[in-house]
Amino acid sequence: MSAVQPRALITGAGTINPLGSNVGQTWDALLAGRSGIAALDNDWAGQLPVRIAGQVTADLSEHLTTRELKRMDRCGQLALVAAREAWQQAGAPDVDPERFAVVIGSAYGGLGSTIEQDRALASGGPRRVSPHTLTRLMVNGPAAWVSIDLGARGGARTPVSACASGAEAIVQGAEMIRSGAADVVIAGGVDASVNDLVITGFSQIRALSTRNGEPQLASRPFDGGRDGFVLAEGAGIVVLESEAHARARGAAVLAEAAGGSVTSDANDIVAADPAMQRRVMQKALASAGMDAADIGFIHAHATSTPVGDRLEAQAITAIFGANVPVTSTKGHTGHLLGGAGALAAVVVVQALQTGQLPGTLNVEALDPEIDLNVITDTAHTLAPGSAAAGLVNAFGFGGHSVALVIAGN
Repeated sequence: MSAVQPRALITGAGTINPLGSNVGQTWDALLAGRSGIAALDNDWAGQLPVRIAGQVTADLSEHLTTRELKRMDRCGQLALVAAREAWQQAGAPDVDPERFAVVIGSAYGGLGSTIEQDRALASGGPRRVSPHTLTRLMVNGPAAWVSIDLGARGGARTPVSACASGAEAIVQGAEMIRSGAADVVIAGGVDASVNDLVITGFSQIRALSTRNGEPQLASRPFDGGRDGFVLAEGAGIVVLESEAHARARGAAVLAEAAGGSVTSDANDIVAADPAMQRRVMQKALASAGMDAADIGFIHAHATSTPVGDRLEAQAITAIFGANVPVTSTKGHTGHLLGGAGALAAVVVVQALQTGQLPGTLNVEALDPEIDLNVITDTAHTLAPGSAAAGLVNAFGFGGHSVALVIAGN
C-alpha cells in the first residue's frame, strides 16, 4: 500500500492588480462591484484601435527599493510585492532553504523591458541600453527574484503556458508538496504586458473589446453583448505548505490546494477544445478525490470573448449542470494573462474564508446560449455548507488547460 501523500495547505496569499495593492483592498473592491479598468493616457496609446486596460495604479516605490526598481522589470516587481504580502500573511515560516521552492508562471515575462531596450538601442545606440537588460527581460525573472528575496533554494520554476501559467504554477507547487519534494512553496503567476505591441497583437485577431468610450463596462464575461477581453496586469501569489510543516509551527491555514490537472488540447494554437476543457476539470476532481457535487462554486476563466465564454460554459454545464454558482472577476480587473488563474485562486481562498462570492460584473443580459448560474449580484452569499470547495479554470493559447480544486480548511 502506498503512503498517504502530504496535503498541500495554503497559509498565505498576496496580490497586486488594477483593484488594489493587497488582498484586502482587492477583496473590498470586488465585493463593492468596482472596476479597475480605465482609459490609457500613455502617448503610445493614441494611435491604437484599443485604448483601455487594467493597470496597477499603486506607487511601487512605496513597496520596493530604488535598487529593486532599477534592476527588475515591472513583471518581477509586481511578483515580488505580491509574494512578500503572501509570505508575511503566512507568518514568514522558518523553513530549511533546500526544502523551500518558488513556482511563478508568466506568459510574457519581461516583455516590457524587451520593447523598451530595443527602442533605446534603435534610437540612441548601444550606450543607451541598460546593463540590466538581460536579467530584466527573462521570463524566469519573477521566480528568480522571489527566490533570492526569501532565500528559497529548493528550485525556482517558471511555467510558461500563456494565460494558464499562474494556475499551472499552483498545481506544480502543490504537486511538489504532495510528492515530498518541498515543505513550503511560493506559487502563482504574474504579467505586466500593457503595451502597444501586445495590445496591437490581440487587436489584430479581434480578441479585445473596443469599447474605448466605456472602459468600466468593456469586460463582460458571459454577457450577450461581450465583444472581447480587456488586457490587464498584476500578480497573484499563494504560500503552499505541507500539513506537517504548517501544523508543527501552528500556522493559520486558509485553505487546501486539494487537487489539480494540467492537460494539452493538441488541437490548435489559438482555438480551444471544449472536450479537453471538460477533461481537465474531470481530472482535477479525480485528483482531489471529489465528485462534481462537492464543488460549491466555480471561478471560470471567462475572459469575455464571444466564443471562449460559450465553450467554457458548455464544458462546465456538461460536468456540473446549470445550478452551481459561477463567477469571473475579469469584469472587475480585466485579464491578467499569466496572473489570471493565480488571482482567481486568491479569490477562491477568500470566498472559502468569508462565505461571500464576488459577482460577475457587467452582465446585463446573459448570452442565451449559456446555461449557467452566473452570479451577477455584487456580493453573493454562498449557501450554508456549499462552500466546501471551489474550482478555478484557466486556459491559454497553445491548448493549455488547467483546473485547480481549492478546499476549505
